[in-house]
Amino acid sequence: MERRRTRLQLLDAVDEDRHDVEVLLTALQQAVAEVHGLGGMVHLPGGGMSGILYLVASSGLPESMTRPWLIIPVRGAAPPSRAARKDTIAWAPELAPPDPVPGRDPAALWPSRLPAGIGHLAVPIPGRGRRRGALSVLFAPGTEPGTADGAFLNEVAAWMSGRLRSSGILNPSPTLLRALENGPGPREALPPDVAGTPTLTYTWDLRTGDLTSDQPVEEVLAGIDPEVMSGGIEAWAALIHPDDLPGAVAGFDAGIQLRGGFQNEYRIRRQNGTYLWIEASARTITDEDGTPVKVIGTLRDSSETHAAAESVGRALRHMSDGFVSLDTDWRIGFLNQAAERLFGAAEDVAGAVLWNVPAVRAVPGLEQRCRATAAEGQPAGFDVPWPDGTSWYHLRLVPVPEGLTLYITDTTERHLREADRAAAEHAAAERAAVVQRITRELAEAVTAQDVMAAVADGVMTPVGAAGLIMLGVVGDRLNVIGSRGYSERFIRLLDGQWTAMDATNPVGDAMRSRTPLYISSPEEMLQRYPETEMLIREGGKQAWALLPLAVSGRGIGAAVIAFGGPRVLDEDEQTLLTALSGLIAQALERAGLYDEATTRARTLQRSLLPQALPTLPEVTAAAHYQPAKQGADVGGDWYDVIPLSAARVALVIGDVMGHGMAEAATMGALRTAVRTLSELELPPDEILGHLNDIVGELGTDAFATCLYGIYDPATRRLSYASAGQPPPAVAHPDGTVTFLSMTPDPPLGVASPPFEILETPLPADSLLALYSDGLVESKDRDVTTGMSRLAELLSQSLNAMPTSPADVSDLDALCATLTSALLPDHGTLIDDAALLLACTHPLDAENVAEWPLPEDPVAAGQARELVRAQLADWDLTDEDLIMTTELVVSELVGNVIRHASGPIRLRMLRSRALICEVSDTSLTTPHIRQTSATDEDGRGLQLISALCQRWGTRHTRTGKSIWTEQPLPTTSA
Repeated sequence: MERRRTRLQLLDAVDEDRHDVEVLLTALQQAVAEVHGLGGMVHLPGGGMSGILYLVASSGLPESMTRPWLIIPVRGAAPPSRAARKDTIAWAPELAPPDPVPGRDPAALWPSRLPAGIGHLAVPIPGRGRRRGALSVLFAPGTEPGTADGAFLNEVAAWMSGRLRSSGILNPSPTLLRALENGPGPREALPPDVAGTPTLTYTWDLRTGDLTSDQPVEEVLAGIDPEVMSGGIEAWAALIHPDDLPGAVAGFDAGIQLRGGFQNEYRIRRQNGTYLWIEASARTITDEDGTPVKVIGTLRDSSETHAAAESVGRALRHMSDGFVSLDTDWRIGFLNQAAERLFGAAEDVAGAVLWNVPAVRAVPGLEQRCRATAAEGQPAGFDVPWPDGTSWYHLRLVPVPEGLTLYITDTTERHLREADRAAAEHAAAERAAVVQRITRELAEAVTAQDVMAAVADGVMTPVGAAGLIMLGVVGDRLNVIGSRGYSERFIRLLDGQWTAMDATNPVGDAMRSRTPLYISSPEEMLQRYPETEMLIREGGKQAWALLPLAVSGRGIGAAVIAFGGPRVLDEDEQTLLTALSGLIAQALERAGLYDEATTRARTLQRSLLPQALPTLPEVTAAAHYQPAKQGADVGGDWYDVIPLSAARVALVIGDVMGHGMAEAATMGALRTAVRTLSELELPPDEILGHLNDIVGELGTDAFATCLYGIYDPATRRLSYASAGQPPPAVAHPDGTVTFLSMTPDPPLGVASPPFEILETPLPADSLLALYSDGLVESKDRDVTTGMSRLAELLSQSLNAMPTSPADVSDLDALCATLTSALLPDHGTLIDDAALLLACTHPLDAENVAEWPLPEDPVAAGQARELVRAQLADWDLTDEDLIMTTELVVSELVGNVIRHASGPIRLRMLRSRALICEVSDTSLTTPHIRQTSATDEDGRGLQLISALCQRWGTRHTRTGKSIWTEQPLPTTSA
């Protein structure tokens, strides 16, 4: 163990600037030596064919032994393939040739004399979000590695992964170039030459290895060794820049393997040691049997193009705006001088992930905004404050094929101008905020006293008032509705002097003229209204704003706002108070119509609740709703039972906080939204997220609670999420009652998604009790005590029943029992109460059938056979039903084979309908589209829609399911 730790420490000491192949060889040699192996190999994905692993390093093995392992398939049975694909240790007690790849048979390259019994162990080399390859070691006959050996090799593989360069490009083994002569080649035409540029045409004979050209190479590529062609492909490869060699080799390999034209660009070395850029294009010539025999290609000098690019790079380097080039992993590839001043020196941040740069990490929310913009794939820009606290920058993110580019412009001066303008607008915004706030509060006011309180709380402080009096018209007089900042003695005096609507007092004068009256001092008041001397002395106020309240030209009252000292109100303040007078008048008018509005709201609320719950074989449900009896007795409690696909059922209960017609309307909107979102097959947490957005748009004072659960009778599980709703009670078949465990999220309107989604199994015939807080909470009982009482009553009621609740009438009786015991039979309720009881019935295993299907066109035929057999097992022998179901399932499977990806599964359910589901791992959602008479496809979904009662798509954790529902024959149903 100590020795192995020492070896890992030696690996950690390897210089950071070592080439990747050197890193791999060093680690491979240490690994082979420690586990006493014969030799080892490292395979990694390359830049060529998808699904191919390349041998990039080997140690202790002769070339004849590694030649068959140069190119192997990821989906093969050899230990390196299994380790890379399955992310696990793979062992084979007998070394055998790997599986072939197109045009290459490793068995034909297998050494003729090889000792029997050589063992082969491979471990995966991890990567960022994907498998990178495998490290494998060969063991002497009769030797089998232990668990500790596998663990050590895993540590070495992890070290390799951490040290590999972020590009993932590695130099191949020396024999990989020569291995290309064994591969098949493409039959595609060469791309056209660039006009006006000298071009060299070459031929590479794959059978002899000869390399020839139509003219001397030095005439087209100045400075290149004239004898390079006579040296063959190995001599040409020796001139390629080491950094470009892997890409060039992978390009040739992919082109030959796929039998298609290919093109690449790389640097080759001149005789004086410098490099020039060349653009290489090629195609493969095959014989009659399709075997590649030649590669014909063209070469041209592309150095001028790169010189132009370098010129652009210099311009970018010195431009005034910041410029940063990022790869697809958000790593910094280039930044100019302006960007360095913000991020740090290039040598310190180049290659680093953008979010790991301290200056970027300190900008709040920048990572999330950049990622969102990149995900949309469209250029976008936004302003961000810089961590120095004084600067602002505009960031423009532009997606490019190689990653993204980031432009940074200093917008500090513009923000300073905007700040000055904002300061000038702040006073107007504050006045608007007062109007908005008082408007909201007055809209919620129900009684005249509510209006009085709203005005006192919302107006006095913003305008600096010291007193408020509200008066209402009763007949030909003004009665005091309420006051703030005055003694009871003063109000009694006022009732005798300022309540007459005539010109002898300021209130009557304002009412008669329908014009606000502003008096800035006691002297002005006495001059205009001499009879007010005693009131001025008793009231202690020195300035007044008297606002007549009128609706539709009819005076309904007055508001008197008083100040503690002399006060001259400017034009903006007078405009504000004049606007408020109209709002106050309307609020008082609404208060007079409160009873009528309450009746209308109650009728609306009743009409928005379900008129009847659906009758479903999976869930038997009943509900009871009891409105509050005090004050504004219209609330926003609601409940619902919604049938979903796959025989699932959604159970919903919610409560819009507050009372009134607005709350009833909000409840109706939320219930409608829940049913609409349920049709979209969204999970509970996403549905609550959408509801949270809806409530949030209603204003900062709009809140609602909701619990949404989905019962799946096939799995007997309930998945649910809550936003401020108390946990449901579960009555088990044995009579015990428990509450579902959860920590409710905050109410809708103030919650911050994502919501937590939970799952729990439900025994057969369990009884769920979903309720609003009004059922268990009252002025004399807190929620916890009420929940305990509910559990006790539910258990007692079920145990007293001769049998478990079997139908809706039983549940209706149980609802009545629980609500009558929990809600007071005299007095008043402080809140509405809703109770939803649901008895769950699982789907028996005999009514569920599921099969895997191959990712092959034959899957449609297999599906038809499975459907016909299953319908026969279910005694569904109606030939029309059988043929329709076969056709529907065949279309669904064919759609997946053509447009999606596997694995594919077919499931059939016999419940309230005949349900067929075809699942795959793709997230694409099929849609019906209009087709023309000449279209050869696109009618499958139209056919399914015509044949089925319902159909749709449901996304799952692993992909999606396309489902259909067909009515069952009457006898079967």
